[in-house]
Amino acid sequence: MHTNESAENYLETILILSKSHPVVRSVDVASELGFKKSSVSVAMKKLRETDQITVSPEGYLCLTESGRATAEKIYERHLFLSEWLEKLGVDPVVAASDACKIEHVISTESFAAIKKHIDLDSME
Repeated sequence: MHTNESAENYLETILILSKSHPVVRSVDVASELGFKKSSVSVAMKKLRETDQITVSPEGYLCLTESGRATAEKIYERHLFLSEWLEKLGVDPVVAASDACKIEHVISTESFAAIKKHIDLDSME
């Protein structure tokens, strides 16, 4: 996994967890992704050093403005691509898995062009 892709994945996971958890901790991220807590701790340190997250004294993870912007961009791509693939007849599990791969490598320009030309609401 490319370093940037990995960081994006962590930020997206923190965003998703924050929607259903009152607080998000490294252990929650590790559990969600199926990673060792030690691996997540190293990644959280890097995200903190690049001002993508802040960590409270209690260990609660919070996205910074730039971290949230990155997470929301990736999450939007994930939701859109996953739904589009499902509407094309792809199994939901496969669609989610493929969307997770595509969301990190597609350019902003290509994603915008796809979104502009696909109306998910009109697809059967």
